[in-house]
Amino acid sequence: MRWIDTEIDRPRWRATATVRVHPRVQVGLEANPGVGEVGPLATIFVVTETHRVPAFLLGTSSDRIGSPEGTQSYYATFAKHIPRTPVAPYVSVNWSEWDDEINFPFGANLSLPGGFSVLPMYDGARSHLLASWANERFSVTAIAAWYERFGLAFSTGF
Repeated sequence: MRWIDTEIDRPRWRATATVRVHPRVQVGLEANPGVGEVGPLATIFVVTETHRVPAFLLGTSSDRIGSPEGTQSYYATFAKHIPRTPVAPYVSVNWSEWDDEINFPFGANLSLPGGFSVLPMYDGARSHLLASWANERFSVTAIAAWYERFGLAFSTGF
């Protein structure tokens, strides 16, 4: 569940549910109750990360924060934890239905002691910052969307 302090109805509240249907395939739904929208989520883990090889994923989700109702994005992402560091960067090639063009999101997760992490990111058009705390079953994330709107996200697994 996510909430962002914004005047835009679509991203204000968002809930997602996913299930792993195969060790390398995750599917789900995303609900945006502010606009009565439900859309698909899917991720295929084409290559899982190893010590030397980055992860490679393909997927779809709603388009960027602030995008209009009904717009999806389709992405190919490479991600790799850098050995002996707390840094895990990623880069994507993303088709945006909103822009009707390709963009290039990227970011890097920085793991900190005590289950904390920080993720500065660029979504292909604007930047955001996420600060999280997680344990084995639960996480809480503070969101600075566009570095000007703030929100919270809560996540759990079963």
